[in-house]
Amino acid sequence: MRLFVGLGNPGAKYARNRHNIGFMAVDEIARRHGFAPWRRRFQGETSEGTLGTERVILLKPTTYMNDSGRSVQEAASFFKIAMGDVTVFHDELELPPGKVRVKIGGGIAGHNGLRSISAHIGNEYRRIRLGIGHPGVKELVHGHVLSDFAKADNDWVATLCEAVAEHAGLVAKGTDATFANRVHLAMQAKGFLTKDDNGKE
Repeated sequence: MRLFVGLGNPGAKYARNRHNIGFMAVDEIARRHGFAPWRRRFQGETSEGTLGTERVILLKPTTYMNDSGRSVQEAASFFKIAMGDVTVFHDELELPPGKVRVKIGGGIAGHNGLRSISAHIGNEYRRIRLGIGHPGVKELVHGHVLSDFAKADNDWVATLCEAVAEHAGLVAKGTDATFANRVHLAMQAKGFLTKDDNGKE
């Protein structure tokens, strides 16, 4: 069994924030693959289904970003899911908009959601880093991540979430480089990315 965690903040106020792209990605996985209706538990919302031959639990913590780890720990403990079978989808300032990288372990680059998860379950889980771009100066970061995507961003955000959902089965199988490459090619085909990059770290 796999646990796929989308990070974000709960409530309509935050729904279109850049910080919530993790929620958007797992929502699209649930929709595209016909997962069960979302239900409230583990201080979050879960939906269950299968990707290929793998059973997958989707989790959206509703604790607010900074306490995401409490929800992840509860769900992982309940289902007896090892840290290596946890995948976290999250916004990444250090990647250009629409770019995806897959990483296992490593630093958290100031991301409070990742900090909380690492504090609760350890650090060696998989991260799907979804690029949202950097505002340019550190002082603008907080406002940037907690602001809604601009209308001009809607097409690439939708394309990215659709590509992530379409190829999510590759993540469940552990073929990270292939997943990242397929998403990159899907973005490239729609004209959002040009530079070749297989996305693996």
